[in-house]
Amino acid sequence: MHWLVKSEPFKYSWDQFVKDKSTFWDGVRNYGARNNLRDMKKGDEVFFYHSNEGKEIVGIAKVIKEAYQDPTTTDPNWVVVDLKPVKKLKHPVSLEVIKMHSDLQNMDLVRLQRLSVGKVTDEEWETILALAEH
Repeated sequence: MHWLVKSEPFKYSWDQFVKDKSTFWDGVRNYGARNNLRDMKKGDEVFFYHSNEGKEIVGIAKVIKEAYQDPTTTDPNWVVVDLKPVKKLKHPVSLEVIKMHSDLQNMDLVRLQRLSVGKVTDEEWETILALAEH
């Protein structure tokens, strides 16, 4: 399975993620996004998306630790996963380009725009990787 996580660059950018070498993905307070975090498995690949400014997929991360209690809250409903950066995309893939691509119309990023952690099918993953090469 593949995934996509969103971060506003002024809060946590790809460059900061690379500098940190890994992070736990916290602050998720949406049940759909939380369920996606719970479904992530160690080794799953994850697109890193800059939301609000940029609105583009900029890199690939990997799940290095599966879901556990979010250390920023005592509420047991919320979890985090640990991620590490794998590589920056050769060319970022913008939301505009994604929306124009017929094979990506059902992508969580397009259909569920407010969801901060979404699923990515194998076909969507391969299409995005191909777009990032051009």
